[in-house]
Amino acid sequence: MKFSNGNWMDREGFTLQYPSQLHDTAVHDDKAVLYAPFVPVVHRGNTLDGGMMTIELSAPAADVIGVKMIHHKGKMKEFPSFEIASHEPSFHTEETDRTFIFQSGRLKTEVNKSGGWSVQFKGDDEFLTETGSRNMSYITSDKKQAFMREQLSLDVGELIYGLGERFGPFVKNGQSIDIWNEDGGTGSEQAYKSIPFYISSKGYGIFVNQPENVSFEVGSEKVSNVQFSVKGESLEYYVIYGPTMKEVLKKYTDLTGKPSLPPAWSFGLWLSTSFTTDYDEETVNQFVDGMIERDIPLDVFHFDCFWMKEFEWCNFEWDDRVFPEPAAMLKRLKEKGLKICVWINPYIGQKSQLFDEGRKNDYLLKREDGSVWQWDKWQAGQAIVDFTNPDACKWFEEKLEVLMDMGVDSFKTDFGERIPTDVVYHNGEDPEKMHNYYTYLYNETVFTLLERKRGKGEAALFARSATAGSQKFPVHWGGDCWSNYRSMAETLRGGLSFSLSGFSFWSHDISGFEHGATPDLYKRWTQFGLLSSHSRYHGNSEYKVPWKYGEEAVDVTRQFTKLKNRLMPYLFSQACEATESGVAMMRPMVLEFPEDDTCQYLDRQYMLGDSLLVAPIFNDKGTVRYYVPKGSWTNLLTEEKMAGGRWYTEEHSYMTLPLLVKGSSLLITGAQEQTAEYDYLQDVTVHVFDLQEGETAAADVWTKDGEKAGWAKASRNGSTITVETGGLSGCTLHLHREDIDRADGGKLEAAGTGKMLVMTGDKAVLSLNERRESHL
Repeated sequence: MKFSNGNWMDREGFTLQYPSQLHDTAVHDDKAVLYAPFVPVVHRGNTLDGGMMTIELSAPAADVIGVKMIHHKGKMKEFPSFEIASHEPSFHTEETDRTFIFQSGRLKTEVNKSGGWSVQFKGDDEFLTETGSRNMSYITSDKKQAFMREQLSLDVGELIYGLGERFGPFVKNGQSIDIWNEDGGTGSEQAYKSIPFYISSKGYGIFVNQPENVSFEVGSEKVSNVQFSVKGESLEYYVIYGPTMKEVLKKYTDLTGKPSLPPAWSFGLWLSTSFTTDYDEETVNQFVDGMIERDIPLDVFHFDCFWMKEFEWCNFEWDDRVFPEPAAMLKRLKEKGLKICVWINPYIGQKSQLFDEGRKNDYLLKREDGSVWQWDKWQAGQAIVDFTNPDACKWFEEKLEVLMDMGVDSFKTDFGERIPTDVVYHNGEDPEKMHNYYTYLYNETVFTLLERKRGKGEAALFARSATAGSQKFPVHWGGDCWSNYRSMAETLRGGLSFSLSGFSFWSHDISGFEHGATPDLYKRWTQFGLLSSHSRYHGNSEYKVPWKYGEEAVDVTRQFTKLKNRLMPYLFSQACEATESGVAMMRPMVLEFPEDDTCQYLDRQYMLGDSLLVAPIFNDKGTVRYYVPKGSWTNLLTEEKMAGGRWYTEEHSYMTLPLLVKGSSLLITGAQEQTAEYDYLQDVTVHVFDLQEGETAAADVWTKDGEKAGWAKASRNGSTITVETGGLSGCTLHLHREDIDRADGGKLEAAGTGKMLVMTGDKAVLSLNERRESHL
């Protein structure tokens, strides 16, 4: 929201008041409190008839400083609030004649005492950002509304990322963004997943600890500031110091919650009935059997909305007209090795038998007059479950538990964005703050049930809406996209933005949701989808089985599904590490290469983990232009060697795309192609890429249960490469170079453009032909 009229005047209808100076401080065990009156105190008369800003500084963790701005404390609405991890406060303060300093770890706040209002944040004594005169503000409108605003400075060349899954420009500078979840599709400024957290290219992050609408002006209203504001009498934010962007994400997710680890099977291919298509048990079997007959691995089958009767969403009852024996049907599908997902949402149509039950027991949101809140959007007479009522949560869980006992393994928790504010919650929560926060309670309820019924590590949602902290309940998908290349590109932008907002696992509707996909788009989006964290075919009005798009589409789906399954030892290790680091599996180039200025704006390519670069193809000509950072790289599909630090323009068939392995790395792949869930320690191939003199590369292997149990390490000393492993059974080395003359520890064989060696023990020593290497 904008409050100014240029640099010199306030916007008509608003009155702004600012801290003028630091008047007094108080240091407590858990915080420091600053008192900053709006009028400079020159004599005692200035202490009368004027307002004051109270600023609380806290340190919930090392390298994190909380700033809470308060005008009238008695009007503050505290709940609901995000769950912030509690740590023993650890900070120290010091004062000089000129400065009050509050420090947490390597991050410090310096408040000016000797003149006007000025607060600087420094990391390792280097300037990060500041708020000064006329930045921190208390604002009233002529309509008697109150606002709190902060403006933090932007440095020269500083770029801002994050703020949720946003489909517009990847770099947020110059944008106005409201943190207000809406069902707007992927082609608008609206977002299903609005997160009040941004990350700076300077290596710090800002988390605004307000669940309601936070209005951001990112270098827009004031071009050298990031402004954020909320309605009300208080505003709290945290400054999080890295100093790297990866460390910022780790510390942010330390505060708001680490991503849970999805089960290994969830990384395999998901196939959906699609939405408005006609389907019954026979159709489902045709799809599943068709995938089996065509040797296309499939791990999950998803039933979308019409598994229930029309107008009755949600009643959680199978439509017996098309699924007369659901339990028996699910049993037969599971005998084919499938997991089952079904669509749900938190809305109850008036025709559903659950409506009267929910109304009778106060399980539904109400209006101020005590009536059930209803409208006709989506479902006729639709009401909304009130997840602030513990009994309503239990009721909702009981309905889902029946489905789980039938054989359902996962729920697509759709919707949760269109949450009204003219309602009364069971526990009296502020409806403005609940609008975004509702999705947290909704998905937490379902995820907790899955963990309780299936066990920790076996819970997986397919969720559309999210808020801060929702990363604890994976997986999330990108929502309703169009079936064209523009929408494919905006989908990727949204995913990359989301990954810089604390979320590690993300998916999208392969080939687009709305309208019909061409065979060309289907094949290109399949490549992208199967090189994403999670992979699902889903659409609106058309089936998404590959043979509907031609035999070549079948071949592409088969090849890339099997490729992803073979990559699972690597991918799952990246997933496990993400639960500790908060760093996404699919990550923007700038996150992996922050010192490379070219990577700062890249949004049509990404890193899949720390070793794989993916550049999807966004046109029907098969051409792609992409950037390769410095170093040596190898295309995993073509074995082509590529020098970094430059742009490439290429043309690819549907069987290839730029999928590059970073040099000086180990990539561990598995022998299983038919499923994503298997023993990642058995019969692995350790790929060694371009190890340079004096370098060591290492990789860990985790079990499908999320335990680190194996490892491999390769080091080079002169013309000798030594490879050691531990915890792996049946290990083959693939050295992606031809200049190897001999080896100890196994039999050396040619393999395309490299050499293979089946290890006979846990160690192999390879000798290079230095003359041949000089010509490579």
